[in-house]
Amino acid sequence: MKSRVQTKLTWLLVALIATGLAGCTGIPEGTQPVKDFELGRYLGTWYEIARMDHRFERGLSDVTAEYRLKDDGGVRVLNRGYNTDKETWKEAEGKAYFVGDSTIGQLKVSFFGPFYASYNIIALDKDAYQWSLVTGPDKDYLWILSRTPGLDPSVTDRLVKLAKSLGYKTDELIFVSQDKNG
Repeated sequence: MKSRVQTKLTWLLVALIATGLAGCTGIPEGTQPVKDFELGRYLGTWYEIARMDHRFERGLSDVTAEYRLKDDGGVRVLNRGYNTDKETWKEAEGKAYFVGDSTIGQLKVSFFGPFYASYNIIALDKDAYQWSLVTGPDKDYLWILSRTPGLDPSVTDRLVKLAKSLGYKTDELIFVSQDKNG
């Protein structure tokens, strides 16, 4: 009897962990990842124009993300930012993989072993891949990225309005200085 209860509890725990991990790779309600996505065009360096506040980038300016193809078909991710208080650069290396179809802008990214989080591209300059709007698993995560340290203010305004219409708290966006990358 005891082993049957332990087995059921073990399976319940496994199911809860799997559900929790799957929830971290989802997409926020009311948003959709872009279709006809081309990874080869997305690779390279992106500059962070704006973001929602979160602990792993708190206090950083001049943030960039570099994406390179890995041998296994995944993406090597190198995030870099300048800690203005400590006057030092901070880097985090991770890996990303498509959640499903590689023509859909929905990936999962990991910086900590087997734990993945969502990387959902919900708006993209499909002509030239010069800007993107990225969200995480919920509406507490949002990034405006650009191929250059600055982005045309009209494009930034359009992306902020889009994010607001999707339910993001755009008044909480942090506009990132790119003075060291300019």
